[in-house]
Amino acid sequence: MNSVFIVNSESFSEANPQVYVETPLHPEKLTVWCALWAGGIIGPYFFKNDEGHNVTVNGDRYRDMITNFFIPELNNDDVRELWFQQDGATCHTARATIDLLKDTFGDRLISLFGPVNWPPTSCDLTPLDYFLWSYVKSLVYADKPQTLDHLEDNIRRVFADIRPQMLEKVIENWTSRLDYIRASRGSHMPEIIFKM
Repeated sequence: MNSVFIVNSESFSEANPQVYVETPLHPEKLTVWCALWAGGIIGPYFFKNDEGHNVTVNGDRYRDMITNFFIPELNNDDVRELWFQQDGATCHTARATIDLLKDTFGDRLISLFGPVNWPPTSCDLTPLDYFLWSYVKSLVYADKPQTLDHLEDNIRRVFADIRPQMLEKVIENWTSRLDYIRASRGSHMPEIIFKM
């Protein structure tokens, strides 16, 4: 006999094979934004749609947050003195976003495609990167939140507990980093431990 009988896979079950369970490709998540300055923290801001469901950030949602949350939180007199720094995320650097931020901050915008170019891969110059997010994460996950509502509550609580004295030290640390960069004419920072 010159034939081959092949069975790739057979399975027998008492359960109905027409029943299936759909699972999302990616788990649900929160997208959180905040601003840090000598006057405190503005936020956290959670990106949600009109029904209150968590959404990822895009250019329209980012501009809406800037217009309807961030700018109203600032005292108009302070805006003329403030610098705004952001990273190079696409929603941050869309032409409409840059125009909105230039209208608000003028030449005091540090951003990719802004008047002052954002220093890429320079987390050592961004207090949110070298301090805030890791600090918040270390406390937010301490009780292992099991739901997004629990996680959001933890984030709000941790932000509310950050004291002005801590932020003063962060800003002092940041200015010493800037002084070092200026004195070294923009060279890379060696592995220095800055005390906070």
